[in-house]
Parts: sequence; C-alpha cells; structure tokens
Amino acid sequence: MKVLVITGSDGDWTIMDHCTAMLGQLGIEHGQVTASAHRQADKLHTAMDSFISGGGQVFICAAGMAAHLAGVVASQTTLPVLAVPLAGGAMGGLDALLSMVQMPRGVPVGTLAIGKHGAINAALLAAQILALNDETLAATLVRYKASLAQ
Repeated sequence: MKVLVITGSDGDWTIMDHCTAMLGQLGIEHGQVTASAHRQADKLHTAMDSFISGGGQVFICAAGMAAHLAGVVASQTTLPVLAVPLAGGAMGGLDALLSMVQMPRGVPVGTLAIGKHGAINAALLAAQILALNDETLAATLVRYKASLAQ
C-alpha cells in the first residue's frame, strides 16, 4: 500500500471515509488504522513500522482537539505526513488546526482544511506526491482536474 490513513478515534471515520473514497477513486492502494497518539502509542508505532517496511510512501493523519497524531507520526519518519484537523470540542476544529500547523522546526506536517474538504484534499495531495513518480496516476489526476471544470 502507498498511503496509510490514521485516525485518532473510530468516530473520525465519518469524515475520513471521504479521504479513503477519493484514494479509491484514484486507484491508490491504501490502508487505514485507528490509533490514538495518546492512548495507543504502541499500536500506532506498530502500524507505522509495518507500513514503512512494506514500502509505504505517504501518511495521512486525522485528529481533533489536541491533534498530536500527525506530529507524533512526523517525529518518527521522513515520509510525508499530511494532517486533517477535525471538528470537535469547544473550538470546532480550530484547536486541532492550530496544533497541526504550529509544529516545531524539523518536524514538518502538511496541514489541510478542517473536516470533509480537508479529508478529500489530503487524498488529492497524497496523489500529487505519488504522481511525481507515477505517470499513470499523473494522467488520472489530469483527468480528475478536467472533470472539476465541468
């Protein structure tokens, strides 16, 4: 698999199913796992190790509130990490967005929009990264973008 989508809780899939649907529409082999950075660190690290050793290329992480998931993943890899902040808590996703975009120097996380649009765009950005070395996927993206104009 080329992309691993990780959420912090099972309830996050109501939004992140849009991400996996877009990855599927683009023909990108992907996996998904739920692993809290705070409560299931061992499960998270096991999933990451398996993905990396299997030749995985891009992580997409989604979380709400404190939203440390993407940062924890980014601290453990040199692969691209894309983050989708999710609404929840008192701030409606702003807290998650700020947690993701305010990463310290040396731990980059590419952060997308809050919620559904961010989930879909994370899949598209992962596809664009993968398309740098995949002409077939690049052509698929050209067709997808053309379809948006219609």
